[in-house]
Amino acid sequence: MARYGMVVNLDRCIGCYNCQIACKDEHVGNDFPGVASAQPTFGQFWMALREDERMLSPTRIRVHYHPVMCQQCREAPCIEAAENGAAYRRPDGIVIFDPEKARGQEQIVSSCPYGVIYWNAEKNLPQKCTFCAHLLDDGWKEPRCVQTCPAGCLNFGDLDDPSSAASKLLVETGAEHWRPDYKAEPNVYYAGLPKPLLSGRVLFADRNEWAGEVAVTLTGAAGGERRSQTDCFGDFAFDRLAQGDYTVRFDAPGYATQSRAVRIGDGVCHLGDIALGK
Repeated sequence: MARYGMVVNLDRCIGCYNCQIACKDEHVGNDFPGVASAQPTFGQFWMALREDERMLSPTRIRVHYHPVMCQQCREAPCIEAAENGAAYRRPDGIVIFDPEKARGQEQIVSSCPYGVIYWNAEKNLPQKCTFCAHLLDDGWKEPRCVQTCPAGCLNFGDLDDPSSAASKLLVETGAEHWRPDYKAEPNVYYAGLPKPLLSGRVLFADRNEWAGEVAVTLTGAAGGERRSQTDCFGDFAFDRLAQGDYTVRFDAPGYATQSRAVRIGDGVCHLGDIALGK
């Protein structure tokens, strides 16, 4: 039996929202007995697209797109919270809420640490993504969101089959769980998850102008180096860093070399303006 899962390559997501639109097109106004009741037009996004902003400088923001859906957990808190078998895991790994048995069980919503279960007040029912299980049962190879993704961000398949696209990408990219601290063991993996980022902006103090093409060298405590240079606005950034202590050095012809010790935490570290003098 297949173990269906998804590998989301965030480096390819362009924020087009096709996945979210396709999910609405498939599920709004359509009941699939035994699998899911119709998704409401408003208020629920079984496939949602998060937009996370990361500051490169006070005037430059990088937008990071993150598709979010039910993670189809192997240690699903929603199954533990449900009563009378209202939530269960199919042999193929997909977690389903029985549209009849789940009525009135609002505690299922709050059990999800990822916040991807919605409460339908009109139907008195918890609802979420099903990986379009009704389509898979009808012979489809992938959910609607995957079918409509133009950038190859969403990859679906049998995670236990080494030849499946999802399984291959999982190995190639080293994709990982989003929020592994939840210990839910999802069947959804992400490649390109945001990691700690170091950024800043360099200027030439004597000319009071932003410094382009300044060599920036980042050295870790173990001695490994990464190199970059400032752009025409004096901005630089090092992404996907491990947490820890680093030294960052700035070199420009005709200017004194400057170094700074920095500690990288779990988010964005912005050094502000670095002025180079003669």
